[in-house]
Amino acid sequence: MMRTKKLLPAALALMIVLPSFLDQAAAAEGEGKITSKDEVVYATLEANGKLDDIYVVNTLNVAEAGKTVDYGEYSSVKNLTNLSKLDQDGEAVQFDAPEGKFYYQGNMADNTELPWSIDVSYLLDGSKIEASELAGKNGQLEIRIHTAANEKADAIYFENYLLQISLQLSNSYQNLEAEGGMLANAGKNKQITFTVMPGKEEDLSLKADVDDFEFTGINIAAVPSTLPIDTSEMENMTDDMSTLSDAISELNKGVADLNKGVSQLNDGAASLRDGSAKYKNGISQLNGSSSQIVGASNSIGDALKKISTSLSSDTAQMDMRSLSELPEGLTQLADGMKQTANALTVLRENYAAAYGALDGAVKGIPDQQVSEEEIAVLYKSGADASVVKKLVDSYAAAQTVKGTYSQVQKAFAAVDPTLSQISGSVTEMGTALNGIAGELSASLKNTDMSGLDQLQKGIKELSSKYGQFHSGLVGYTGGVSKLATSYNDLHTGITGLADGTGELNNGVGKLHDGTSKLNDETKDLPDQMKQKINEMIKEYDKSDFEPVSFVSAKNEKVASVQFVIKTKAIEKEEQAEKKAKPEKKKGFWALLMELF
Repeated sequence: MMRTKKLLPAALALMIVLPSFLDQAAAAEGEGKITSKDEVVYATLEANGKLDDIYVVNTLNVAEAGKTVDYGEYSSVKNLTNLSKLDQDGEAVQFDAPEGKFYYQGNMADNTELPWSIDVSYLLDGSKIEASELAGKNGQLEIRIHTAANEKADAIYFENYLLQISLQLSNSYQNLEAEGGMLANAGKNKQITFTVMPGKEEDLSLKADVDDFEFTGINIAAVPSTLPIDTSEMENMTDDMSTLSDAISELNKGVADLNKGVSQLNDGAASLRDGSAKYKNGISQLNGSSSQIVGASNSIGDALKKISTSLSSDTAQMDMRSLSELPEGLTQLADGMKQTANALTVLRENYAAAYGALDGAVKGIPDQQVSEEEIAVLYKSGADASVVKKLVDSYAAAQTVKGTYSQVQKAFAAVDPTLSQISGSVTEMGTALNGIAGELSASLKNTDMSGLDQLQKGIKELSSKYGQFHSGLVGYTGGVSKLATSYNDLHTGITGLADGTGELNNGVGKLHDGTSKLNDETKDLPDQMKQKINEMIKEYDKSDFEPVSFVSAKNEKVASVQFVIKTKAIEKEEQAEKKAKPEKKKGFWALLMELF
């Protein structure tokens, strides 16, 4: 009974295995048909990235069982599907394949190169160290990984394949830093994953504080880059960009209008400053001649008194020559007053023109108020912050000018009627003096000594009333002096206003240049965005990539080629020795018996 029980599992095993062998033997009679092939390239690297070993696991999808040929530059091959023999003749690998999936391994020749050049270096506390010396060390560790194209291999994989580089770290790694890497928890360990896009060279770095250092190695998977990019939301994005572009265009138009208005304001302020300078010079000259006018008037008054006194004395002793000079003096005085009145008229006309230009320029500043919320939106619009600040400062300066002008406008408006009144008064005085001089001259020509009494009375009355005229003249010159002194301050303010509007004009001009440039660069923003998205899709989406066999160009119907690459672990010596002890290999029958 015991013997029967022992034989039963073996009999069951034979019943399972023998039919498959019989099927494989029968399949060898015809030609096999392969519908597709997959290749997985396994590579082992030294800890520093140097290639150590490389082999390929081939998966053939066999539609019809029979004799089959595959190709590869292998140093040796191994059947992973059944116990049938693989015949190798150069690159050709011949075998009898049953229907379904057929697996076999090909160990690559020594001259085989990976498509990527991978260099791994280690630094401990800032100093380079060999990987063989790292096990069990403590300190700050940095692992640097450099990936680039291997010039000795076919570039098609480098240009179309995405690299996923991952490092699994135990909890003995602390204070992890991995710029550009994605950190994830993997059970009690942590995993850092880097992604290298097709056709790109990269320098990757991982930093950590380690204690009793060990390292399981770097795992690298290379697959075709097939990024499914959904473009359905592109229209919404481009609509938003169109709104932004339109807003910037409107902003540029508004700044252009502001620039035009500020330019007009600056022109008006400059005209006002020039007219004010002429007025200041004229009033200063008038004020300077006031003392001469008053002195001349004093002389006239004294002369009239002397004439009146002389006429009151003995007629026989009177000097008629001095009396004849009086009309000429009065005429000269009248001419001087007429010139003064004319100068005041010209000054009034210049002032009126300058005041009109200033009034129009200031009223041209828009009354619309810009709120703080609107200014905040403008800052967030993406425009150059310095340019926006200039715009806000310019707006504040323009509103200040408008507010200041509204406060002093009455003072500006009062100057014109004052000048008109003074000019009229001076004209009247000059006309009166001309009349007196004419009457006196006529009287002297037509008067003999018998009519001297009448002349005495007239001169006496003129002398007594001339004092009133002289008092009025002194008051007028005093007013001119005050006006000249006060107008210096007013002219200083007008000059400051003109300088301020000049700076405002320059600032708004630069702002307009900036908004114009921004408008030029963003007016085609939606189309530019679409173009960039399409370029990105074209660069990184390799969904139209057709796989090419890694092992031989003769292979057809290649469905996929993938790479699985791993660097050797860095372990302490006792740990490595445990792994180095060879385990007793179990035969096929031993493995089969374990199933039961």
